[in-house]
Amino acid sequence: MKKINEILKKYRHAWVFLYSFIYLPWYMYLERTITHEYHVLHTWVDDIIPFNEYFIIPYFIWFIYVSSVLIFFFFKDVDEFYRFGLYLALGMSISLFICQIFPNGTDLRPVNLDPNKNIFTHMVAFIYKTDTNTNVFPSIHVFNSIATHVAILRSRFFYNNMKVKAISFIIMISICLSTLFLKQHSFLDVVGATILSYVIYQLIYAKIPWPISHDNRENIRV
Repeated sequence: MKKINEILKKYRHAWVFLYSFIYLPWYMYLERTITHEYHVLHTWVDDIIPFNEYFIIPYFIWFIYVSSVLIFFFFKDVDEFYRFGLYLALGMSISLFICQIFPNGTDLRPVNLDPNKNIFTHMVAFIYKTDTNTNVFPSIHVFNSIATHVAILRSRFFYNNMKVKAISFIIMISICLSTLFLKQHSFLDVVGATILSYVIYQLIYAKIPWPISHDNRENIRV
């Protein structure tokens, strides 16, 4: 019992994961109710971006990218875990609220997609089936990717690790591009998510010094 109490005390910040019980029901409600009479988001930029099923790879990597960084901070850095968790929760909540008051969607998906062409089109067809073309602005996929990269940049564990930062940047950009090349999102969705990320960054990280002092360097443990 004593050991269990120690574990519960050590990982008491796990309460942050309870946000999923707010986000998931809210998201599923919007997906179920916003099926018609929504504002279609479509720009000329979308028309010049070709569909490319191979971008399904970074699109799926998003799930691993965001969750693995969140779990890393859960075990390694409670303060950063709280900041990152707040960043995600605020952004996703604002995104869903926008969709609630401004129902939106796209008309970009190819009508002649052949699921049997290759494994990648099969995966795209699966995404199309499980995720509707509504509730897209701003893109949560894009927002969470930017938030994850920001958390890595601001972390004391990676402040001097250019390799990790570079890999994270490539993953982030690839995921953002995947939402466009898979025709899951409009260019407006990406722009909206980028602006939202900047605003929330100012609220959470702007006044926090970057971990570059000598003391921080000495205290870094991975």
